Amino acid sequence: MTLSLSTSTNFRYHRQMSSSERRSGADDQRRHILAEAVKLLGDVGPSGMSTRAVATAAGVQTPTLYRLFGDKDALLDAVATFGFESYLAEKRAFVPSDDPLEDLRRGWETHVEFGLANPAIYTLMYANLGPERHPAAVIENRAILRGMLDRANAQGLLRVPVDAAIIAIEASTTGAVLHLLAQPEHKRNAHTIRPLRDIVLDALTDPAAPRPANPIADRARSLLAIITPADNTDPLTTTGFTAVEAALLREWLTRIETAHSPQ
Repeated sequence: MTLSLSTSTNFRYHRQMSSSERRSGADDQRRHILAEAVKLLGDVGPSGMSTRAVATAAGVQTPTLYRLFGDKDALLDAVATFGFESYLAEKRAFVPSDDPLEDLRRGWETHVEFGLANPAIYTLMYANLGPERHPAAVIENRAILRGMLDRANAQGLLRVPVDAAIIAIEASTTGAVLHLLAQPEHKRNAHTIRPLRDIVLDALTDPAAPRPANPIADRARSLLAIITPADNTDPLTTTGFTAVEAALLREWLTRIETAHSPQ
């Protein structure tokens, strides 16, 4: 009986491992297809991205593509997102500065530079957008832009609502890059559209606007005022804090106030 149970358990274990291995193999095959499709995209452009061409480049049968990706649009979206990954990785790692408006300018430049350096991927990403087609990479890029604009808005620097600013920036950056990509390669110069960047951002933002007080800074400042020693009496040490603990708490609150105060 014990031998039979052990054999049955081992059989189930190996069957589960086989299922896991199959999933891993499918993931590897999916990545291989996407990598070959990105190479093909660079060679023939979006117009040459048929499912048959992708299957041939990856050395698989066309039904395999449909099994792994669903349909042609899903395949093309996956190819675009896969090719866009280096750009998204850079945007995800973007470290905000103390100036949200400068961050918006940096974000604009990063977007334009990627588009000019990767024309086939960019065209596949943006040339055929529609109500029913927004690749995952486009959606994530929009979320990153929204985060930048939310920071600017929190400091009172936007003249328009965040959603309106997103539309204006996406329309101007995408239109400008696609316009440049329609030119001969030697005429694709990012500097020629920099005035557009400045016009759009100047219209959307107000660098001179007074920046609202930050509630975190306000609360830290208020608490500091309460626990500041007065008349040779420390309100912290009289309630059980040691002198070192009291000094450390005041240092932390000062750092919080400084970090969250408008620059």
